[in-house]
Amino acid sequence: MTTTIERKLFGTDGIRGVAGEAPLNATTVFATGLALGHSLSRMAAERRVLLGRDTRESSPWIGAMLAAGLRQAGAEVESAGVITTPAVAFLTRAHGFAAGVVISASHNPWRDNGIKLFGADGYKLPDAVELAMEDEILNHARLATAPDPGTLPPLQDNAALQADYIQFLLDCVPDLTLKGLRIVADCANGAAAAVAPELFRRLGGEVTLLNISPDGRNINDHCGALHPQWVAHEVQQRSADVGVTFDGDADRCMLAGANGQVINGDAILLMAARDLKQRGLLSGDVVVATTMSNMGLEAALKHSGIRMLRAPVGDRYVLERMQKEKAALGGEQSGHILFPHLATTGDGLLTALVVLDLIARSGKTIAELTSDLKVFPQVIENVRVREKVPLESIPSVRARIRAAEEELDGSGRVVIRYSGTEALARVMIEAESEEAMRRHAHAIAEAIRAELGA
Repeated sequence: MTTTIERKLFGTDGIRGVAGEAPLNATTVFATGLALGHSLSRMAAERRVLLGRDTRESSPWIGAMLAAGLRQAGAEVESAGVITTPAVAFLTRAHGFAAGVVISASHNPWRDNGIKLFGADGYKLPDAVELAMEDEILNHARLATAPDPGTLPPLQDNAALQADYIQFLLDCVPDLTLKGLRIVADCANGAAAAVAPELFRRLGGEVTLLNISPDGRNINDHCGALHPQWVAHEVQQRSADVGVTFDGDADRCMLAGANGQVINGDAILLMAARDLKQRGLLSGDVVVATTMSNMGLEAALKHSGIRMLRAPVGDRYVLERMQKEKAALGGEQSGHILFPHLATTGDGLLTALVVLDLIARSGKTIAELTSDLKVFPQVIENVRVREKVPLESIPSVRARIRAAEEELDGSGRVVIRYSGTEALARVMIEAESEEAMRRHAHAIAEAIRAELGA
């Protein structure tokens, strides 16, 4: 199984950690550039690499250090500057780069950062390719002499690349106009802040842009897709029609309705699936979600004659299942939505435009489009852990999980997993009974904390 591969550096979304500390210390970042450059020299004639970054204060030096390693390995480097993760995926493929690299830790706090890798086709590198690079990276980190980050010149950014990406987004929804709509957009002081102002200016409408003044440390700070209740509040306060909110690298999107209700990825999947089916574009009448998606989504889709399949959490695993099933739509409750006929990876700005286009075409509000989505009560408890050992191997944890599964059989779900990007165990319980849901979630979380708590 993909999820059981032993990883030394790469998680489910690249390399991630505290900036300046292993594996994101200067030496390992430089070694990553070396390893990627050497990998390209073995695999492809084209050796140009595109770099993009988010707004964290560590992103410039990490990008410069990575570029130094790439250049020492013989690769050419071009920078798109501050730009979203999906923009790098699109631009890598559209402009014929051998690889694309994003310096970002997505939704994580500002102190963290990360390195995400895309192949020439615009898709995230497969597990096997990343894992094959790990030993080389670690070997270079031991042997190579990395330059002092303070001696490296800043990267020269190509502003034309950002313009190309904005035009791509507009081309995906060619008839969209926001005229008559009042919209609040929360850019999380992240990469979306570099793109959204021009994008929404060209679409018209009355758009209020929030959190578009990054200072290196305010990315995701009580705003953005991790805090959708914030934009929901602003929608109500400003009497807007809809709110959209993105995470730090803008590969996910959450929404808010006029009544201040939060619209997560499950509701987006429901709206998009029905629209695609109505237009004859939902191949096989199937949607791929994850183990975290609510049972209410499954029921609503079934009512519309649409099957919902589940993949492990992580957009790369959703994409794998989608490709296997030839599905036209997939995504996660967190707001990663995949439209393979439009893009190779989840794109928060694209998702927002697709939903706004649906609203404009249908003349319906988000509340009307999702009125029959009856959400089962769901709770997620995060437990910070000092190590990630198989939870089924711990008797006390196994017993709590079994007790929950037996009581909730047929009326709920139990999903326990480790985060792919943080030292967390996530306990998700979904049930018709809110009392049972909270009781079992707390019991399992306490058992994990007692055995593995950091």
